[in-house]
Amino acid sequence: MGNYDKGENRGITSGLSLRKTAKISDEEFAQLSAFIYEKTGISIPDKRKYLLENRLGSRLKELGLNSFKEYYDFLRLDRNKTLEMDKLCEKVTTNETSFYRDIRQLNIFQNDILKEFIKAQEAAGKKEIFIWSAGCSSGEEPYTLAIMISEVLGMSIIGWNIRIAANDLSPAMLAKAREGLYTEYSLRTTPKGIVAKYFDKEGEDYRIKSRVKKLINFGPINLSDAAALKRVPKSHIVFCRNVIIYFDDPMKQGVISAFYDNLVPGGYLFLGHSESIHKLSTAFKPVLKPGGMCYRKEG
Repeated sequence: MGNYDKGENRGITSGLSLRKTAKISDEEFAQLSAFIYEKTGISIPDKRKYLLENRLGSRLKELGLNSFKEYYDFLRLDRNKTLEMDKLCEKVTTNETSFYRDIRQLNIFQNDILKEFIKAQEAAGKKEIFIWSAGCSSGEEPYTLAIMISEVLGMSIIGWNIRIAANDLSPAMLAKAREGLYTEYSLRTTPKGIVAKYFDKEGEDYRIKSRVKKLINFGPINLSDAAALKRVPKSHIVFCRNVIIYFDDPMKQGVISAFYDNLVPGGYLFLGHSESIHKLSTAFKPVLKPGGMCYRKEG
């Protein structure tokens, strides 16, 4: 689940004409924002009421609805409400991402945490790496992690058991991730040598190689579903970047607690560079590195 702040200006521009046909009232906003929070955990504050008006106005038009109250009733009562919920998730989350996004933090993962972890695993006779990419959007993050693991292990990767669980709220994003076909724009922050080594050119697009794809299991998850979080297999490293910033504190605390429970002792948690758990949890130990930080579960 990517953030819904990036690309916000596009939403404003495309939504200007919608204001002429559908305007959301305070009561309608309260109903819809509470519904979205209940179903997804995404908190939309009052000052961003225009986001719902801009981004959901097109759904009203397509469904032939005249008001946001009618849309709210549709989401709760219509026989197609499950399908529409998927559409809603796509609208309220903007999946702005790319391969090798935030390279300084990824360098910490590859050059410090991963290399040290691999040495420790080899010393213990445990050649396994389990990673959870929570909120994987259209797959760029977990594929990047798989590529970095491949780069570090080289040919010895054959003897390793590697599992990357990649989850997102949006079925559309998961479908794109499973397809593994990306535009040049998605690779804009990727080293050229990596592109040549791990992608096949298909027309104007690029397809991730099967040897990378097989390391990842994509599946749906709702981070507000505590039971679903408990079912995720144990991980050595958890990535959840640019997701919890859009949750309120109770939701953040629940998710962070779930990550802590999911990690094995000594495991690591990576959040977005603008996200912090300083006031949310004292269970993790901050790990400071040049260019960024992550968190470690002691034990």
